[in-house]
Amino acid sequence: MWHSVPLTLFWFTYMASLGIYFPYFSLYLRENAGLSGTQLGLVLAVPPLIGMAAQPFWGQVADRTGARSRVLAFLSLGTAAGYLVLGYAQDFDTILLATVALSIPGTALFPMMMSVTLAVLRDAGHHAFGRVRVWGTAGFFILVVGFPWILSRYRMRYGLEAATPAVSQPGLEVMFPVTAALVFAAALIAFFLPQHGVVGVRAARGDWRELLRNTGFLRFLFFALVAHFLLHGPMWFFPLFVRSRGGDLDMIRGMWILMLIVEIPLVFSTGSGLKSLGARGLLTLGVFVGGVRWLLSALITDHHLLFAVQALHGVTVVGLNLGSPLYLDTVAPEKLRSTAQGILSMVALGIAGISSNTAAGWLVDQGGTDRLYLICGIGSLILALLAGWILPAPNHRGDRSVA
Repeated sequence: MWHSVPLTLFWFTYMASLGIYFPYFSLYLRENAGLSGTQLGLVLAVPPLIGMAAQPFWGQVADRTGARSRVLAFLSLGTAAGYLVLGYAQDFDTILLATVALSIPGTALFPMMMSVTLAVLRDAGHHAFGRVRVWGTAGFFILVVGFPWILSRYRMRYGLEAATPAVSQPGLEVMFPVTAALVFAAALIAFFLPQHGVVGVRAARGDWRELLRNTGFLRFLFFALVAHFLLHGPMWFFPLFVRSRGGDLDMIRGMWILMLIVEIPLVFSTGSGLKSLGARGLLTLGVFVGGVRWLLSALITDHHLLFAVQALHGVTVVGLNLGSPLYLDTVAPEKLRSTAQGILSMVALGIAGISSNTAAGWLVDQGGTDRLYLICGIGSLILALLAGWILPAPNHRGDRSVA
């Protein structure tokens, strides 16, 4: 279908920008900007805190106006501008303010992407979502691998090879204009996305209260809260875990490459998993395999086996990170899909993310990374066993409400 072309291009371009931002932002703040550990923590805490308000707010704007594609384009433009501003910030105060400005549109962009994508592909079949979404993972992978080459060319052009010992990646500030350019390109693509039909359904004032009476939605939010609490912290502390096992930066990078290589075909085949397991089955599988991964990581000391275990990451991504919005789309009304996706992000990335990172840090201080991964692994396995009891069976697309 013709509308899947700009949708695919949007996913590829926007996710490519994240392939630069996520791996390098904390390194830039620590070494290039010279922030202290406390200052770094405060800056990294801004996006989930802002997102807790921004994500449901922009979801309501999209649902009330029905202009979901236009809101997506607007958020992309704001995010691109935010990256440019962040690149000019030089000290802690300005970096903190710039991160706040970036987070207001930026944290709402991904749930809005999911809302628009699921609306556009509503009647395109089980396989359509995976075949569009996989290009996002491909874009992320290409920039993870390719950005070091861009950085190297930038250094050569401006003579930045002679760096101070405290800065391992001189010239890293080039990440901001490159990231901004990619997001700006995604914004232009968003203007070609469909605006009418299911993607343009409008909600009336006060309709959001339906979500408070939707037991399926509320039970799913509880499941997502616990799942992300058990999986989020260990993921962010993963580099520290690898170092505790004697691994180096090359080993960490190699594991990420392995995880993405395995993830791409699994995302592409999401439709087959959705058809055979359903959205609830994908969720259960993702949490279960995530638990197995953390448990094995805690128990294994051999580097080769530890490396191989990380291939399970792809199953968790497909099951939890893709199964969650797909399941949510079956229990939330179409007119409130953007608000529902925003609330999901608020719970999963905001509340669960902040509390999970805090608890993970405490556990590492108390008993090391092994205790963190052991507890989260066991907890994830228990949650997976309870998934059928917590999550109601989703209704068919023709019946969007949940009794």
